[in-house]
Amino acid sequence: MSSVSDATPARRFRGKNKGPSWKRGEDTELAVISLPLDVHRPEDASRAEQLYTAMGSVKRALQRDARAAVDAYWAGDVRREEDAKAWRAVLGLSREGMEQRGYQHMERSRHLGHHVTKALVMHQADEVWEGTARHLFPDASGRRAGRPKTGPWWDYTRIPGRARSHTTGRKWETFKLHGTLAGHLSAYRHRDLGPHLLTPEQAAELPAGTKVLEQPRRLPAPTRPAGRVSTGETTAKGTPRTRAATWWDHTGPLTLVFAGGADSRRGDLVLPVRLPSGAGRWPRLLHFLNNPSTWHKVDLVRRRDTSAPGGWAYEAHLMVLTSGYASPETRARRQAAAGLDRVGGIDGNVTNLSVISFPGTFDPADGTIQTSRVELTDVELAALEKARRKERGRKRALDRSRRATNPVQYVPSKRQQARTKRRETVGLPARTDQVPGGARSANRAGVPRQAYRRDGLSAGYRLNRARLAEAAATVAAAKDHRARRIAEQIVGTHGARLTVEDCDIRTWYRLWGKALQATTPGRLITAIGRECEKAGGRLLRASTFTTKLSQTCLCGAEVRKTLAERVHRCISCGLTADRDMVSAALASHVRFTDPADPSTAGLDVVQARMTQLLFSEGLQEALSSQPQRGARPTRGRTHAAARTPGTPGPRASARQKTTARYRPTPNETQPANKRHKAHVGTAAPVGNAPPRGGTPEQELDGWHPITG
Repeated sequence: MSSVSDATPARRFRGKNKGPSWKRGEDTELAVISLPLDVHRPEDASRAEQLYTAMGSVKRALQRDARAAVDAYWAGDVRREEDAKAWRAVLGLSREGMEQRGYQHMERSRHLGHHVTKALVMHQADEVWEGTARHLFPDASGRRAGRPKTGPWWDYTRIPGRARSHTTGRKWETFKLHGTLAGHLSAYRHRDLGPHLLTPEQAAELPAGTKVLEQPRRLPAPTRPAGRVSTGETTAKGTPRTRAATWWDHTGPLTLVFAGGADSRRGDLVLPVRLPSGAGRWPRLLHFLNNPSTWHKVDLVRRRDTSAPGGWAYEAHLMVLTSGYASPETRARRQAAAGLDRVGGIDGNVTNLSVISFPGTFDPADGTIQTSRVELTDVELAALEKARRKERGRKRALDRSRRATNPVQYVPSKRQQARTKRRETVGLPARTDQVPGGARSANRAGVPRQAYRRDGLSAGYRLNRARLAEAAATVAAAKDHRARRIAEQIVGTHGARLTVEDCDIRTWYRLWGKALQATTPGRLITAIGRECEKAGGRLLRASTFTTKLSQTCLCGAEVRKTLAERVHRCISCGLTADRDMVSAALASHVRFTDPADPSTAGLDVVQARMTQLLFSEGLQEALSSQPQRGARPTRGRTHAAARTPGTPGPRASARQKTTARYRPTPNETQPANKRHKAHVGTAAPVGNAPPRGGTPEQELDGWHPITG
């Protein structure tokens, strides 16, 4: 993971205050940069953990209050029908009401005052209210979020800070970032740098690979400025007016400062910031950190890190009133993509992503057909299987550790019971099972006699759990990086005007959850949409009700087929091609009455037929040149290992042949008198699975591979 990165893309923000960075009511871009904090001292790590414990208890209490208030709101039918707003005011279901609940929890629990402030509690209450409001008030489509839930302490990783005031100087009430980029460079400049390099602008111009900073392994915490500082004014007697020095006068290395709780006498929590040392990252640092007037808000975030003291690594997520950073190469690539006059379509699948684009004029003289297929390579499949085996091993180790620490809460397995019975038969003493292998000890209703949260956990269990969480976060970050790189390639090749079907990929997990975790089509489509916006275009979403791309041919004829049929065959025009490529080609011919509303999408059949005639020579080759592979590789092998079609894999089991998880996909065609479902992916399987692993020639001759 990179030490400094854009945590969120730049987005528009409507400011409430006047100031040097925005005017009232004017849209302002926001970007977030992650700054690692050095928390090596035991007292700092203990205090940070106590802060998270206190704020976690506040959030859980507010979530419980919100859940109870929401239940009372929906139970009061009569009062809600008479005056819903007044009924919510009585129950305290408002932003102000949630803040008052937070203040009451802080006042009643005296220990919270030693760790947190009212500003932190207020913003935590505002965050809980945002989730509650999404449940109370439907969005534009009429959907509501679920009831408020109480989250576990381990999932509490972000403490929201309070934004600084851009109208009143020196007002930043929670986490404050002090220091300057120039002061950080002056304090930790590398010994090999020449004396001529004095400013961050000069450091940003150095070639990549040059060492700029030389920071020690344990950064010292800066001390608060002391003494008196001149204010630039004079008294009535003509003497210079002075004031006591504060953290606002600190111009040295970058430092995060938290003033502590209202009743705390432990002083400020000072955590130094660690910046990347290479010159290749300094243009980004210059973009975010060289202008302190654009710093808006700081959130304290922690993530799992088994090598860090206490098992947590802490970061300061600084929100800056500016756009996200883009390197000159990235800006040139996006400018080139914006200049491509092309129109394309995307078809998302369980195992792959098919993209095809045409010239914007749909004239062969202006360009050729471009196609792309995104799928996992054999190397990626092998690495994925290795990671899965390692994850399963860690989970089994966690289960063994819990069983060994809490043997009373588990019953022996059948094998252990049979061994005990054999020893009793021959007169041998009973052997104590150190690790019972049976089910959880439960009552007649099947409820465990002791809750899992009350189990004793060993130090090894906590370490393995942290390693498992850290590995999961690393895998998620790697998938995000892969999705961004693929999106850059697709937009750079096919342009920024793309269309995809509006499908809820969450419903696909009913049948293909394991395959979707590997390919992550939703993550890819989201990354493509963001890249299209950054390149000046847009990824449009078309409703499957009004377009029916998978059931239509380019000639306009209806070609009904199940999801198990992966080859498109039209008896009207004779087109035989890959099903996903045909759907992607049709997506590029979708027109919208309202681009923001997927239900207004309609297929331009006339233009699609004209495209088929004009690109007759290259269209057939483009649509059938990349036959897709099976939806799920056999466990323990990759697609590189060939086998005879129709024969089970080397580790195939009866469960793989009978469960609905490995049957053909459901039929997405419906009778004429029955409306299509909102999204594909229902759990009702259809038919039996045909063999997998055929050649492209077999696919075109009638052999159908199973894909999602």
